[in-house]
Formats: sequence, structure tokens, C-alpha cells
Amino acid sequence: MSNRRAYHVQRMASLFLLTASPLPLMAQTPAVPAQKEAEEPILPDEQFEARLPRVEGADANAPLPSIDSWIDQQMPAQGSAVTELPAATEPAEEQELALPLPPLDSVTVPANVAANDDPNAKLPDVRYTTSIEGFGKTGLEDEFRAHSALIEGKGKAETAAMVQARAQEDEKLATRLFHAQGYYDATALASLDQAGDGTLKAVISVTPGQRYKIGNIVITAGPTVPPTLVRDSLPLRTGDYIIATDVEGAEANIGVKLPENGYPFAQVGQRDILLDPATVTGDYTLPVDVGPRGTFRRITTSGAKQAFGADHMEVIKRYKPGQLYDSRKVDDLRKALVATGLFSSVAVDPVRTGEAGPDGTEYVDLAVEQEAGPPRTLAGEAGYGTGQGFRAEGTWTHRNLFRPEGALILGAVAGTQEQGVSGTFRRSNAGKRDKTFQTGITLNHQNYDAYEAFTAGLNVGWSRASTPIFQKRWTYSYGAEILLTNEQVVLDPATADKTRRTYFIGGVPVQIGYDRSNDLLNPTKGFKATLRAEPEGSLQGAFSPYLRASFDLSGYYPVSDSLVIAGRAKVGTISGVSRNDIAPSRRIYAGGGGSVRGYGYQELGPKDANNDPVGGRSVNEFAVEGRYRFGNYGVVAFVDGGQVYESQIPQFSDMRYGVGLGGRFYTNFGPFRADIAMPINRQPGESKFALYIGIGQAF
Repeated sequence: MSNRRAYHVQRMASLFLLTASPLPLMAQTPAVPAQKEAEEPILPDEQFEARLPRVEGADANAPLPSIDSWIDQQMPAQGSAVTELPAATEPAEEQELALPLPPLDSVTVPANVAANDDPNAKLPDVRYTTSIEGFGKTGLEDEFRAHSALIEGKGKAETAAMVQARAQEDEKLATRLFHAQGYYDATALASLDQAGDGTLKAVISVTPGQRYKIGNIVITAGPTVPPTLVRDSLPLRTGDYIIATDVEGAEANIGVKLPENGYPFAQVGQRDILLDPATVTGDYTLPVDVGPRGTFRRITTSGAKQAFGADHMEVIKRYKPGQLYDSRKVDDLRKALVATGLFSSVAVDPVRTGEAGPDGTEYVDLAVEQEAGPPRTLAGEAGYGTGQGFRAEGTWTHRNLFRPEGALILGAVAGTQEQGVSGTFRRSNAGKRDKTFQTGITLNHQNYDAYEAFTAGLNVGWSRASTPIFQKRWTYSYGAEILLTNEQVVLDPATADKTRRTYFIGGVPVQIGYDRSNDLLNPTKGFKATLRAEPEGSLQGAFSPYLRASFDLSGYYPVSDSLVIAGRAKVGTISGVSRNDIAPSRRIYAGGGGSVRGYGYQELGPKDANNDPVGGRSVNEFAVEGRYRFGNYGVVAFVDGGQVYESQIPQFSDMRYGVGLGGRFYTNFGPFRADIAMPINRQPGESKFALYIGIGQAF
């Protein structure tokens, strides 16, 4: 019979610990002693009496003398010689203790003696070199060197004992690494040698031995639906090498797959791997307690300070009662609760009910433990653009003033060319997951080269938008808006004569987006597209209906881990009305940080006699960027192009271009951006360069 050893993998790090399986002890019953016979006396009474001392010349029945008189009789007479005690002698010296201590591992090192004149002087370091032998083709030497205590010490130590301790730690490290890769017969030996110059040499010598493979695989588990669920969830095969990370990952996969398929309370037990040196294999056994198969029922919530109740959580969840339990939907609910921004902590856990559900399953409730966080937020953003000037916006938000998730948002804009205030009511998850209702009022003043406008607006809308936690593939928005605006209008571009007009505008904006990019704030691959259409009517004397529409497409291609090529294209149109019947603030413009860099804000397109832009009815734009990132920093080179036309269809002619460079500083909330660009073939009145500063990529 071959010699077999039982190994139990007990840690999630990377080490299998060797344990022997002792034979069971046989029970033993103690013998009951027989009844003792009467014991005979050691001396008969007659002999005992005969041996007692006799008192001469005295009556045996007389009383005993006093103890004092007896003591006096025992003391020696005065003047008699006193018996001296023997002289004290020293204990014999132990010969072994008298011998000198042997040197550490028979190694002599320079004595570390502090100078007499400076007791605090630093002792000289012990120098050593490290030699590693025996790893061969195992591929583990690099990992050993990366974690070696000897190598980490860089050849210096305070004492030789410290070098020895490091060598012993490296012995254990080498053994752990080999065991983690299936070399269970591996050995490691550390030794210290001394060179002629007194330098120590630490040698780590290893012998990997044979590498074990998985033999038979046995899983002990209760019945599941489907019957092979547990085995299919364990990606281990007979003949695979016994690699700790692979084994642990495979067992973790069971802990993931079973809750995803209706078993929320599944528990993976302690594995056993029985090694056989004769076949260089290990038989693998794993117990699994699958628990009951469950279906969703209801949500309960608790917590000293709650943001909202279980009824609103029922709106947010993505499953229906009676559906088979799936831990992915539980994780989705937890993320959605976090995305509300109303909790300082929130946990979602399944709870057994013991009540029978459909198809022999058991109902499972979800217990939400919540702690509401601060509901108020102050936020701000600032930027600068040539032609647009400095602009800063701040908001105060109470995210849960009207429970559940009813927010009040007060905002203000201050800038060199724009000022305004706004108030907004927003209801998130309004009757449906991810659906937002919003209504608000704005008062705004804008004073640009293209126009000056005093505007009051009222808007209402519904939307489904992406968030940093949930980047959605499809997004949409629709609603209505009413504007009352008083604006300065150029009557004739040839003369630049201006007047003021008041417009009453109503519109029904609709937008749909499709996003396949990999990141909302800093995409590096994929693409996204947005289509916006807004039937609109303007009342200024006569009623003028028209349609505003635009299509925007962006794409991202990773050339390498550090370099990304990004591109953007846009077309837009206003159809159904002449330019002069459109309020200047509602016309199409181009130029600036989010459009064609190298030009001032709204600088492109038709101009009046004063060389001020008057806007148009169509636009085409494009941009190409090369984004190179190194750590938290990056540089960008870009080319932008575009033009605005008076016609309602873009002409794709007379294009204007700008080129530039930018810098990026990447933070956890998005990249900080600074771009500088120059126009190509600059025209009179255009800037020599344009500077743009903001947060987020240009597109």
C-alpha cells in the first residue's frame, strides 16, 4: 500500500497546511480490583512489645517526667568541648557552564563596540550577500525575490542574528510558494557562510520535488436545480495542477453561482486534499451545504435614522415577488440605494422565513439596515474660456426635503458675461426606477458679442440619465419649456443696426442617447451618440413655428494602455423659419471649449458690420484628440474644425480649424482640463490663441 498523506487547505492566502490523519483511539475499560482479604500485621504484637525500650529502675506506671527536665538531660555540661560544624565548601563548578559560548553558526563577525567617548554612537552594520539556488524552471524565483526578507534588507543588518532571522523567514517563504503551486515535497534550507573579507553570505537552497495534480474530485452536497449546479460551478478538472489560487477561486465561484441561482444561504465547507506520492496526485473532497432554494418576497428595513421606508425601496428594486432568488438583483438594489446619496451606510441581506413558496421553494425577505446621511449639499464649479470669460456656478441642495427623494435645488451663476438664479424641484425614482421628474424656474442675464438677453423661464420634464454608479446604455428626456426673453437684435448685418425685442417662446424638447463607452467621465473605448429634437414656436408679432435638431457622435479607440484616440462629429439644423424670426439666443453658434477650440465663444459663423457673430441655422463640427496619460497626469494634442451657416442645411464648406495642446490632471471625480489652441488662417478680429479651463474631457 502506498504511503498517503492528508492535506487540508485552510487559508485563503496561498498555503496548504500538512496534517496527519490519526487513527481513532480504541476505548479501554479499567479492570475492577477483587475484594481485598484481611491484611496481616508487619510485626506480631509480641515482637512489637519486645522491641519497645525499657525504663531502668522506674515504675512502668509512674508519670512521665516534664519536657524541661528531659531537655536539660540532653544538653552537654558546661566546659565540655563543642562539636564544630564542617567547613563550608563551594559547589563544584559545572564544566559545561565554564566552557565558552560557541559563535553563531560558527561565523565570526566584526565586533560592534561603541566608542568610549560617545556611548550613543551608531554601531556599524553587518554586511551580507544573498545567493538563491534551486528554483530552476519553476517560475517562482521572481516572486520569491519580490518578497524575500534578505533581499529587502539590501545587504545590511544591525547584527548577524538579524541576518539569520531573515534567512529563516525566507526558508518559510520558499516553502509556502512551492506548496501554493503544488510542490508539496519541496524543501528549503538557509545557511550562512563567511567570506575571506568578513562579509556574510546567506544561501537559500531549495529542492522543488515533484508537482502534484488533482486526482478524483468528490463533492458532497444536497440536491439542487439543476442537479449539476454545484459541480458546474467548480471550475476544477482532474489532471490540473493543485494551485492554491485556482482551488480557492474555484470554491469562491461556488459561493457566487449558488446565490445567483436561487440558493442564498449556501455555505462552502472545508476542503480535503489527500496526496499520494506514488501517483503524484491529490484526491479532492469538498462539502457544500446548499441550503433551501428561495424566492423573493418582501423588503423590511431598520435603522435609528432612516432616509425613507421599505415602500420606496419596493419601487427601486428590479425583481418581482415570487421570482427565483438572484444575488445580482440584491447587489443591484444595494447600489441603487447608494446612488440616491441619502445614506451614510446601507446593507442588504437575505433573511430566511421558513415559509413555503411556489414550486417547493422557501420565501426569502431582504433586510435593509440603513443609516441616513446628511441630506444637504453645497457644490460649485468654475471655468474660463476665451470669449465666454470667467463663469462660476454654485448650488445648494436638500436631497430629501420632500420624502422620498424629493430634492430642492437653489442655484446661482456669476460670471463676466452671465449672471442668474434658479430654483428646481426634482423627484428621483419617481414612481419607477431611474425615472426622474423635474420642474424649475430660471432668471438669467447673458451679454455676449452675439446678443444680450434677459430671460425668465419655466420648465418641466422627465428623464432617465446616467450616473457615476449606473452608466446606462439608453437614456432619454422629454418635457416642455416656456421662455420670456428680451433681447438685443441686429436688424441688418450689413449695417449692424440693433434694436430690442421681446419673444415669447414655447418648446417641447426630446432627447435620446445611446452610450457604449466604458466610462462616463473619462471614456477610453467605445462610442456614444445623442439625438435631440425640439419643436419650438416663437411669438413676436406673428407666431413662427420651427424645429431645432442636432446629432452628436463621439468615439474612443485605445491604441495602448496610455494612448487613446478620441473623435467627435456634430451636425445641427433649425428648419421651418428664417433666421431673423428666431430669437438671437435660440440660434445656432459654434466656437469655444465645447465646440471648436482656437476660437472665442460663439465666434464662428456669419458676422455683422462690427464683426460680431449673428448666429445661423445650421452647423457642422468635428474634433480629433490624442490623449496620452502617465499616472495622474496627461497631455492632449487636438485638431478641431467647424462652421455655422445661414442656411438650414450644413454646407460642409468654408471650414475653420484650430489646433492646440492640453494638460490633464486626473482626480477621482474626473480630469481637470486646461487647453490652449490657435486658429489656423486667423481672420481679422480673431484671437491669436484661446485658453479653456474646466473639469472633464472636452467630449
